[in-house]
Amino acid sequence: MEQTNAWWKEAVGYQIYPRSFYDSNNDGIGDLNGIREKLPYLVDLGIDFIWINPIYASPNVDNGYDISDYEAILDEFGTMEEFDLLLEEAHAHGIKIIMDLVINHSSDQHEWFIESKKSLDNPYRDYYIWADGTPDNQPPSKWESIFGGSIWAYDEETQQYYMHVFAKEQPDLNWENEALKNEVFAMIKRWLDKGIDGFRLDAISHIKKAPYQTKPANHPFDPFMNVPGIETHLEDLRDLFNQYDIMTVGEASGVSATQAPKWVGEDGYFNMIFEFDHISLWNKEETGNLDVVQLKHALATWQLALDGQGWNALYMENHDVPRSVSAFGNDTDYWQESAKAIALMYFFLQGTPFIYQGQEIGMTNYPYTSIDEIDAVDSRAFYFRLLEEGRTNEEALRIVGKTTRDNSRTPMQWTADKHAGFSKQKPWLLTNPNAVEINVDRQKDEAESILNFYKKLIAVRKNSDTLIYGSFTHYLAKHPQVFVYERSLADEHYLVVVNLTETPAVVEFPEEISTYHWTPILGNQTPGTSIEKIITLNPYEAQLFARGVAR
Repeated sequence: MEQTNAWWKEAVGYQIYPRSFYDSNNDGIGDLNGIREKLPYLVDLGIDFIWINPIYASPNVDNGYDISDYEAILDEFGTMEEFDLLLEEAHAHGIKIIMDLVINHSSDQHEWFIESKKSLDNPYRDYYIWADGTPDNQPPSKWESIFGGSIWAYDEETQQYYMHVFAKEQPDLNWENEALKNEVFAMIKRWLDKGIDGFRLDAISHIKKAPYQTKPANHPFDPFMNVPGIETHLEDLRDLFNQYDIMTVGEASGVSATQAPKWVGEDGYFNMIFEFDHISLWNKEETGNLDVVQLKHALATWQLALDGQGWNALYMENHDVPRSVSAFGNDTDYWQESAKAIALMYFFLQGTPFIYQGQEIGMTNYPYTSIDEIDAVDSRAFYFRLLEEGRTNEEALRIVGKTTRDNSRTPMQWTADKHAGFSKQKPWLLTNPNAVEINVDRQKDEAESILNFYKKLIAVRKNSDTLIYGSFTHYLAKHPQVFVYERSLADEHYLVVVNLTETPAVVEFPEEISTYHWTPILGNQTPGTSIEKIITLNPYEAQLFARGVAR
């Protein structure tokens, strides 16, 4: 099946974590006006849409993913009027806005849950998932919450348990209740009628729950992760979304590459989903050694599963994982080379590329020296658990420092000034001290900077239908250092060759490649290596070639 054209397939996205992007009023917290002030920067970068992490009213138990009012803006970010102004100015600059949509759960301070707790017969009671305990006063099931502990919380007032897949302050919405679904859909429609350009749907694969007696088969979250019957709810969502020319991206844990065409095919529920197979590899080795073969296998599996069947969301960073140059590359000796190699490696896969704020300048993990420097609750709990297991303070801090999501949430590094030009006041989270060296102001005028390399990547992709819609062919899958793949459309062919290690790599190309002349288009080293039967790539060398005539 040939891919159909769509604006969101040809676009490049930019994810903004608003608390850490830019602080316009100098209170130490990023805000909507800060995003608006930086629109010219985003235009110059060349991106087409921004995905903004939650900005709704929230008590902030889970960094805004616990929403107390879906149609109000959290005070620290600004007002609805300021959001409307951001939307208007972004559109005037040709930039679309994608909102985060959190509809698996709400905050326990949402008016629906406040009413739901009042009595067993309250009209809002069944907006959430309530159940009696067992005869011996145990929770209705032994299911585990994703955030740890039981998935059930007991309410003394009504003497029943409510379900929370995440924190106890995030009760799950009951999607089996039609009144609740109607309320959610009406809210979605009001946002779309306001003129936003789509949604990233948080935790959407959890909205269907299995019967409580169900025991996990292969994974502790099986009873509430991509459960059969979820398609009814997702089809209803799709029918609503299809009324608008928007982009939808699902966060869909538990959905495999083989299942993905049903989710993102031509008649799928969403335009694309974020998969977790490749991004999870950074957490497997405390030493930081990347298994290149595993990484290639994870990415290629999704490429091949959706080639001609659906669409990928391409990313190497987000607000929940460490910085890619620290996790997948070398942020010291080969900082610039590896940041560019990672960028070129993922940018020309089939799918829509997402850039996370600061990725385009090679921001790195923070050099933590104390657990007191870490804000994330889950990371702090992990640290103390490691100590209880017998790890030394140094070992525990090294492991947590490499894995904490705070790494991606340190303030955006705009200048070498105090607080990295993010704010004139002390930011809500520590600023990486390397902002003196790594910042937008310094890189914008350096021809070979990481920032300007991203601009080139974006420009090259936008000027090639083949690099957008072309098919994917993987070569040398077992090579322990190098990722080689081809993008083809009609008679046009491009080849991506990337050494993902800090040692030289000897590559022997198959005849499908070596029998042609290849012209270098873009690379992270000058001069780049030419394509011959056998070549040696420099550490983290990355090159894009266009195919010419046969030799």
